[in-house]
Amino acid sequence: MKTNYKLQGTPNSPVLIFSNSLGAEMMMWDELVPHLLPYFRVLQYDTRGHGGSEIPTGPYTIDTLGQDVIDLMDDLKIETAYYCGLSMGGLIGQWLGLNYPERFEKLVLSNTGAKIGDDERWNTRIAAIKKDGMQAIVNDTMERWFTEDFRKHQFKLVAKTKAMFLRCDTIGYANCCAAIRDADFRNKIQNISVETLIITGDEDPVTNVEQAEYLANKIPYAHLKVLHARHLASTEKPKEYAQILLDFLVGDNSYDRGMHVRRTVLGNAYVDKANEKINSFNTDFQSFITNYAWGEIWTRPHLSKHSRSLITLAMLIALNRKAEFKLHLRAAINNGVSVAEIKEVILQSGVYCGLPAANEAFATAQELFKEMGVVYENS
Repeated sequence: MKTNYKLQGTPNSPVLIFSNSLGAEMMMWDELVPHLLPYFRVLQYDTRGHGGSEIPTGPYTIDTLGQDVIDLMDDLKIETAYYCGLSMGGLIGQWLGLNYPERFEKLVLSNTGAKIGDDERWNTRIAAIKKDGMQAIVNDTMERWFTEDFRKHQFKLVAKTKAMFLRCDTIGYANCCAAIRDADFRNKIQNISVETLIITGDEDPVTNVEQAEYLANKIPYAHLKVLHARHLASTEKPKEYAQILLDFLVGDNSYDRGMHVRRTVLGNAYVDKANEKINSFNTDFQSFITNYAWGEIWTRPHLSKHSRSLITLAMLIALNRKAEFKLHLRAAINNGVSVAEIKEVILQSGVYCGLPAANEAFATAQELFKEMGVVYENS
């Protein structure tokens, strides 16, 4: 099965997978992604039958849609990941938690239920779109997805979402309707062993607070968060939703978030070694570094970690801080900076910081490349 996907972020970061609502494409998560890229590689994909993914004509099941996620992870050589699925994506997440718990660090099940709707509801919807196309249900869908206030004040975003929904292939949509219709995890979710966050909207008419509470009470290691939103809570409240994700997946304070980013940038070995050296004299300084340098600055969404590495290298050349420069060279490679880009930064520094500074930087870089076995002859 050909799955359309987008993977963003630095290679040393853990992966966070987003799975979409019925009738949505992977673009539905775009407003959240900048807030999450300081911490994760973000994998968005189109469910089969949607967007740019293949549209097989045969019947779909939640088992099939869940296996698509595992196959994509295997293709991309992702051993473990964090997972966030909304509505249909939440059903897929339940299947993954039951069948592949070892592949997931944590699960987020958003605006979903252990059983969504009944046969009559889904069969009526399938019949409507087969007769009159997606246009037959688009207005009702927008009302279910967004609060009245959001539809009134965010009409451009609602129009963009409506256009996305109308692009959906009727065969793919109908097949996914059938998959949701036939899915029922009510007697199974108590066996999910992965720590799980349940999110819903207080005005969600599709998967309401009662259904979210049912999930939270049945899944052993589950927590519940309720937002003021309808069914597409992540679109209505992207910043708040992203912060809820970070609180659960990373930590709810700057120290935990900073330590997460510090490890992805500098590597576990370096951070563990630094932590071993913490004592009563330097503990406040180490805490300061983790809280502010890593927890407040490196986590800001407006510059990528790739860009921050290039900037940091340039400043350390100017300051002639060899040890820190070497440390951040390794960090830059972890952040996906190429040898060619490193060379260009050093060349630029020769003009603005002086030839001796650039000469020292080239020598230090070549030392590190040799240690790491990095090839640079053709850079």
